[in-house]
Amino acid sequence: MSEFAQIETAELSAQEKSIIAELRDRSVKVRVSPNNYFVALFLATFFTGLLAYLEYNAAAIGLFSFAWVFIPFFIWTDRISFDGEKLTRTGFVPRIWAWLNNSRIKMKLDEIEQVETQAIRAVKRGGKVFYRYKTQLCVKDLQFVVSSGGGAYRQMVKKLLPFLSENILDNRSIELRDYINEPEDTLMKAEFARIPSTEVLETSVNEFQLADRTLKLARKKKEAKSADLEKADYLRTLGNELRLSGNLLQALEAFRRALAISPKNSWLLFEFARCLHSFAGAEKNAKLEKKALAVLRLAEQRADSGDDELFSRLGESYFQYGDWSRARKAFLKAIDSAEASFRSIRGLAEISLREGKIAHVIHHFATANRMAETPALRRWTQSETEYFSKLNEDDDYMEMELSRVNLLESLERGKKTSLKIALIALPVIIFGLILNEALIVNIGWAVSSVSFLIWVGIIMSRNLLSTRVPLDFE
Repeated sequence: MSEFAQIETAELSAQEKSIIAELRDRSVKVRVSPNNYFVALFLATFFTGLLAYLEYNAAAIGLFSFAWVFIPFFIWTDRISFDGEKLTRTGFVPRIWAWLNNSRIKMKLDEIEQVETQAIRAVKRGGKVFYRYKTQLCVKDLQFVVSSGGGAYRQMVKKLLPFLSENILDNRSIELRDYINEPEDTLMKAEFARIPSTEVLETSVNEFQLADRTLKLARKKKEAKSADLEKADYLRTLGNELRLSGNLLQALEAFRRALAISPKNSWLLFEFARCLHSFAGAEKNAKLEKKALAVLRLAEQRADSGDDELFSRLGESYFQYGDWSRARKAFLKAIDSAEASFRSIRGLAEISLREGKIAHVIHHFATANRMAETPALRRWTQSETEYFSKLNEDDDYMEMELSRVNLLESLERGKKTSLKIALIALPVIIFGLILNEALIVNIGWAVSSVSFLIWVGIIMSRNLLSTRVPLDFE
């Protein structure tokens, strides 16, 4: 390496350090999902009505005032902040709860064991889907959930996820880390790239359902030049950004154009398949889902034999879509190509768990423990190994865990049933008030209030039972 190159590398290193230091200096805060607070507000309003009906006016006024003054304040102050080194839960309620049960409200970066992101389709309009993302960060005794809903979530993702090991992140978290962008900027880039709007592309949906229609042009394409490959890479990035922002039809069009330039790019095929599967799920189109899986298999065929990262990501996608057989083959290819693939070993453990092969689960987690690159991953894999070893060796412990899981499933069904009964009883109250029938009103209040109390009790019980039985429990 020349002296000039060494100086340039040193300057780049110093620049990276300054960027990291700048990121650490800027704290990012995102609001916690207010769902639990809204439930509390609804219940407080309901029981305010019950107290007023029973003519306990002072208690009704007090409960109503407390609920509508303090709960919005609790919602506003309950946030998760990240200062570059640790995550902290702020707010009055979390601090009081932590003081009561001696729990923590801080999570250091090097403690994080797992990061999983769920994408929930909130609203669908044509080819545009409004996604709500929920990212769960897990430590052994602590969980933080960060929900999308504004720019604060995107800032949190951009700042937090790059500091974490990729083996901690799931597929969707990696995609958010690499491609999440401001929706306005993404649409502007799509306009500059001359990607038609969603309304225009709605007429071309059927083209994606034809056998390999999207790849016919790609097969006829000659060897691409370097400038064309740069354009394909740009379109690939744009397609991922459009997909994450919910503009699925525009994302598919961007991927189609990129594939016309670079049809043998396995990563491009993989990301196109995931986008197509998202669109198929939004449209509830089984034919498109099958085609997405076919494109995934094509990406697997065209992948380089030494690309263990792509094989691991393919295996996780197969597993997510329910094809465990293909997932196992992809994980084994990753292991063969790298000889040490933490993600693939962990994936094999998950498949073995679904198949009920506890001995295989123990073996895979023990192997993953030896490959873990961070103390957090070693701690997590060690705890999983000990847990499943206990299940395999101790019949009494196995029976307790099975009872706990079965009880959790029963409580989940009971929770849904009690909530349905409570909501059905509310119109009965209104109907009785309209008819001025005291008996109907009394029955409605009694059924709904008891059902709501049972519902709350089940929720609290589920939270207690969600924790595994301690290994040293006798």
